[in-house]
Amino acid sequence: MLFAIFCEDKPGALPVRLENRPAHLEFLNGLGATLKLAGPFLGDDEKPVGSMLVVDAENAVGARAIAADDPYAKAGVFASTSVRRWNWTVKNPEA
Repeated sequence: MLFAIFCEDKPGALPVRLENRPAHLEFLNGLGATLKLAGPFLGDDEKPVGSMLVVDAENAVGARAIAADDPYAKAGVFASTSVRRWNWTVKNPEA
């Protein structure tokens, strides 16, 4: 099942985000086929203000566990994180 993970950064979290970016990218790359897509949300200044990931997980509990293991989450970058079931209907390469 696919789940979208939406993360909003805390105000002023950019320095912590940048410091933890190498570990975050290593974590994402380590997810292999579990990770379908990922990238940052950008503010008006083109700097990251949050993240979105789409993961293939057995259930919402598994998707939340992936979100909690993200180095950004562990470093306290995010003000909020939500996980929602997602159905990839358009331009899904696996469809």
